[in-house]
Amino acid sequence: MTTRYLHTMVRVLDLEKTMAFFRLLGLEETRRIDNDKGRFTLVFMAPPGQPECPVELTHNWDGDDGLPSDSRHFGHLAYRVENIYDMCQKLMDAGVTINRPPRDGHMAFVRSPDNVSIELLQEGDDLPPQEPWSSMENTGHW
Repeated sequence: MTTRYLHTMVRVLDLEKTMAFFRLLGLEETRRIDNDKGRFTLVFMAPPGQPECPVELTHNWDGDDGLPSDSRHFGHLAYRVENIYDMCQKLMDAGVTINRPPRDGHMAFVRSPDNVSIELLQEGDDLPPQEPWSSMENTGHW
């Protein structure tokens, strides 16, 4: 018996705003399903060259009232990035809060517009500590 990863699904309130956030991380739309009968849209976004590793953005056209709001069983999405400092600067420049800065040159956490925790990990060896990251405090929770 073989098990194969398919995707991670997150519900989103503002599809365009959330897609813009994931584009900042470098993800691209790989597939879209608009379901008129069910009144929802599914957008799959993945890193370039990795269509088998998507996040599924589920947007219910009429809102999420009546759906479970308990997300304690979901941890985070994780993406490896070429340069963690450059990625965090790009996100900050776009107004994204860096909840856990990459003080160690290795790991950072941010949140999507729908409060989904995103872990960013440095590709290869950790980068040497540098300012402003090494002295930046955590903001909120991650």
